[in-house]
Amino acid sequence: MAPRTGRIAPLALAAAATLAVAPSAPAVAAAPSPRLAPSAQLALAYTATAKYHRHATAVAAGYVPDQYCVVDPNGGPGALGYPHFNHAYDGSVDPKKPTALLYEGDGKGHWRLAGLEWMVVDKDGRLDTDDDRPSLFGEPFRGPLPARYKGQKVHYSLHLWLWKANPAGRFEPFNPRVACRPGTTRPRPVAPATTPSPAVTSP
Repeated sequence: MAPRTGRIAPLALAAAATLAVAPSAPAVAAAPSPRLAPSAQLALAYTATAKYHRHATAVAAGYVPDQYCVVDPNGGPGALGYPHFNHAYDGSVDPKKPTALLYEGDGKGHWRLAGLEWMVVDKDGRLDTDDDRPSLFGEPFRGPLPARYKGQKVHYSLHLWLWKANPAGRFEPFNPRVACRPGTTRPRPVAPATTPSPAVTSP
């Protein structure tokens, strides 16, 4: 199926025009109303995150920049860019409150908002069960996924390339149009050197 990322903005704007103002919901584990269609949920995400094109606004709202640009750990094409996590929204399934904002950075202080990410911890911490899988925008979260850094737990995640078209699909984790500059990715752990065992000689 052809990716529909390029159609998100006009669709979201049209849906936003039909929405009544809704009361604010709790940040963590806040579920969108089941009466909202995926297009209306997209509209909420679109209008709520437009202000984060100004990087300083995102930082002031609690989104902390990661020092590293993230690529596919499996060696696939594309990247995430620089995640900016707001841990007040860990567990959020509120379209207005993504757990992370995904930015492209040029190393000169210029940031471009490209995508959004929601993350929810798996309740039983097991990779072989998925009875608590959340969904948003009519799309099931991916996972359960293993922890990828210290402190992270087994989790589900959903990416939305709302602000930069992704030819692989708007909900795919990595975007082939996003690249990490050399020297900006997280260093790979170095395996400890092994000392060869001394040779055993016969008496």
